[in-house]
Amino acid sequence: MTLRAVIYARYSSDLQSASSIEDQIRLCRERAARAGWQITGSYEDAATSGASLMRPGIQRLQQDARERRFDVVISEALDRLSRNQADIAALYQNLTFAGVVIETLAEGRIDEMHIGLKGTMNALFLKDLAAKTRRGLRGRVEAGKSGGGNAFGYTVLRHMGEDGEIRRGDRQINEDEAAIVRRIFTAYADGMSPNRIADQLNREGIPGPRGRAWDKSTIHGNPKRGTGVLNNEIYIGRLVWNRQSFVKDPATGKRQARPNPESEWIITEVPELRIIDQSLWDRVKTRQEGRKIEQTDKEAWERRKPRFLLTGLVKCGCCGGGFSTVGKDRFGCSNSRNKGTSVCTNRTGITRQDLEGRILTILSDRLMDPELVKVFAAEYIAERNRLAAAHVDDRAVKEKELAKLIKEQDALVNALLSGLPPERIKAKMEQLEARQKQIDKDLATAPAANATRIHPKMAENWQERIRALIAGLTEPDRDGEARDAIRGLIEKIVATPVPTKGKRMALELTLYGDLAGILALSLGADQLSGQQKTSLLQEVEESAGFLVAGAGFEPAAFRL
Repeated sequence: MTLRAVIYARYSSDLQSASSIEDQIRLCRERAARAGWQITGSYEDAATSGASLMRPGIQRLQQDARERRFDVVISEALDRLSRNQADIAALYQNLTFAGVVIETLAEGRIDEMHIGLKGTMNALFLKDLAAKTRRGLRGRVEAGKSGGGNAFGYTVLRHMGEDGEIRRGDRQINEDEAAIVRRIFTAYADGMSPNRIADQLNREGIPGPRGRAWDKSTIHGNPKRGTGVLNNEIYIGRLVWNRQSFVKDPATGKRQARPNPESEWIITEVPELRIIDQSLWDRVKTRQEGRKIEQTDKEAWERRKPRFLLTGLVKCGCCGGGFSTVGKDRFGCSNSRNKGTSVCTNRTGITRQDLEGRILTILSDRLMDPELVKVFAAEYIAERNRLAAAHVDDRAVKEKELAKLIKEQDALVNALLSGLPPERIKAKMEQLEARQKQIDKDLATAPAANATRIHPKMAENWQERIRALIAGLTEPDRDGEARDAIRGLIEKIVATPVPTKGKRMALELTLYGDLAGILALSLGADQLSGQQKTSLLQEVEESAGFLVAGAGFEPAAFRL
């Protein structure tokens, strides 16, 4: 049997060579051709670090592996897949579970020993590379050059030195942007809020840092961490580096900033880069000090407030941005508040109690419309039964073919015993054995003939379970679990302003339900564990995909 192979290729941003992808794929194709493997596809991640698995190409590879779309992954070397020791071990385990092997040009067939040794070496390489990079950046900063990135108001120069070497990291003042910086400092010192400053700049079409719209946080930032235009000391000719370091969260793969003690800061005087005079800077700092008590109170409230049931799920129907806290117990469009009405005109807010109450009403009452549930349940049950019947029919066909193969093999053995020359039956016997192995493999991974069918009372379970979850929100020992379960039923909530009879604007809420989550709760997945729960969730995913793509169901959408 010919093995199905795919290629994974990646180059890091430090290589800066797109042709590296093509070279890796060409070498991997040559390896597959020598082994007689059939190339069925390739996965690529360009200019992406191997320190994390949060890459589109490697994520798609893992998803297709779980769906058994190939047998072998070919890569130039193990560090192309990942340089993180824990990530490469997890990737190896996931692919092995799916029946997929890893073959690299540098190491050959990958096993546990490679994972242990090479994973450790790659992790040490990353650590050493980070240390060397940090040393190099510190030297540049102490020389008054850019330590990475650039501040608004300056242009990074790249020019040829007297010795013929290319000089990088020198900066000069960008007079157009510097005028905007002075305007921001002056407006704030005169009493204008960061929100209003951002709104005015956006209305005038003045591009912010990196060409994006201005946001109030871009202006006021965090004084303690030196972020934001108003806190960047380079504007008074002081280059401060190493205020904070970044640590990667192993659970999410995202970097988190952590402040460094002031004793570790690297400060270099660069008077030629001063944009703001000292008196204006002092006026801004004086106003910030006067607002510190108010900010401290707000920060303390932010730490005290309970987690919002619908955090991250509510989207603005006008601009698509998120809804966030705009008051102690009120929520509104983030873009409208932070970037001004020139970006989004939706200024209609909603209280937390009103928002949660309306959404829970949709889930418990509107979602349980008898006619809708009847049609929904009937389509789901019909599809689950069709899939199960198809699996049974396919299994029966394979079992019949397997019995026939065994008979043919017995006939060849009898022919061999009767004196027929072995060379005449060798090829046929090899063909039959290969096909038998493939059928045995298919039968081993196929659902059994008595696969579980969905009971028609699935629809009757929904109301009982969702109302039990809602009740759990008020029970201290169950509120966390109930909150997470309810969030799992929601894909998103769109809040759109609409006029009322009194000509005031109100928010129309549209709930888009997560079809797979709704099915899982209806079928009692929350009361199962182990393999039973895993099997049920796999069935739910299959049927949800069919109902959306095949039967014409969209993710449930309800307005209130």
